[in-house]
Amino acid sequence: MAGRYAPKTVLAHLIQRRNQTYSEIVAEFVELGGTITERHLRRLASGERAGTTPQTRRTLQRLFGKPVEELLSPYVAEPAAQVVPAPAASGRITTGNEMEVLDMAASRARAFALAAQSGLGSEAMEQVYDDVRHAAQAYPQRPLPEILGQLVETQDLVFGLLESRQRPENHRQLYFLAGVTGGLLAKASHDLGNPHAALTQARTAFMCADNADHHGLRAWVRGLQSLVSYWAGNPHDSVRYAQLGAGYAEQANSTTSVWLPVSEARAWAALGNPEATRAALERAEEAWNSVHNDDLDDMGGLCTFGRNRQLYYAADALAQLPGEVEQAQRYSSQAVDAYTDQNHPEWAFGDAAGSHAAMAITRIASGELDGAADALAPVLTLPTERRINGVVHSARRVHQALRQSGRADDARELQEEIESFTRTPMQSFPR
Repeated sequence: MAGRYAPKTVLAHLIQRRNQTYSEIVAEFVELGGTITERHLRRLASGERAGTTPQTRRTLQRLFGKPVEELLSPYVAEPAAQVVPAPAASGRITTGNEMEVLDMAASRARAFALAAQSGLGSEAMEQVYDDVRHAAQAYPQRPLPEILGQLVETQDLVFGLLESRQRPENHRQLYFLAGVTGGLLAKASHDLGNPHAALTQARTAFMCADNADHHGLRAWVRGLQSLVSYWAGNPHDSVRYAQLGAGYAEQANSTTSVWLPVSEARAWAALGNPEATRAALERAEEAWNSVHNDDLDDMGGLCTFGRNRQLYYAADALAQLPGEVEQAQRYSSQAVDAYTDQNHPEWAFGDAAGSHAAMAITRIASGELDGAADALAPVLTLPTERRINGVVHSARRVHQALRQSGRADDARELQEEIESFTRTPMQSFPR
């Protein structure tokens, strides 16, 4: 039975009134088509966590008959007895949204398949792979609030599987998946402006890559560490991480062998070293001659590095160097064009925004203030849930370029628009 403590949330109070254990609540949750761990439920009930996926919110509401905002609000004792709603009765589905119903059914089937086996079989392992692959592919294209809850739950699932008794042959695969989910959460922490949490996730992800003995994964995590350090204003660390991953990338021959040198190029540019920047960009281009996709690349999305991202990184690097304006213009134009098609598998809203910002900076350097405003316009219309850390920093660089151009008075309106944009970055999620 749930302990008789003073409940901190309405959810905890309702669970206590039901006279049930948390595991029994989780079982009912699964019966209604949801997926949640006992630890996650306890953290929600204790008020430690407020972020939930849309599916979790729907299932909680069905189970307790109250909106999630009310369930997670602080509990205030009332003299009158509260009636606890009974679990939703089975029967006719009345949501009116067939896709939601199918998602709930798929989630229920997934939970059953994983719970029904003491050791993961091939079908269950395929399901875990599919969960991680789906997160990797969705990450660059969907707002973080839509996928973060599921990503956290997936990491919790993989960690739980590693902590439980599994067949020895499954451990390497699970450590690989743990490394990928840790890397995705490192990127999520970075996108929310928390480099400390990002590097903590990345260190654990690298440990998992070691346990999986996967060179491509090791190199990929080093790339993430280089990315986090670059945007955190630590270009020397960014160079160091990129160079630390180079040996692993060479052995893997995956797309990380392109990502790492082009990441190094951005950091050298931030340090004002054009020679090292150009040399790193050349190494990145040459690396394509030996690239062979590995199983990490096959995950897709954030787990692979394509030509479009290379164009953006090159534009971002060269835009920082006063002597490379012509080359920066060429790369930024190609990058903007590459990210025009939002249906392209490589499309990523963050990289598209960065490409536009790089184009704006090159136009400022050429004295084209109206052209710079046109280039940045798609960035400044991004909704709050897409104003991730890198996007906000890219916009601030445009602001800085305007200040340094000597024509700040002529671009006052654009500067004010950038200031308004950067005042409301994505920092939290709706409950």
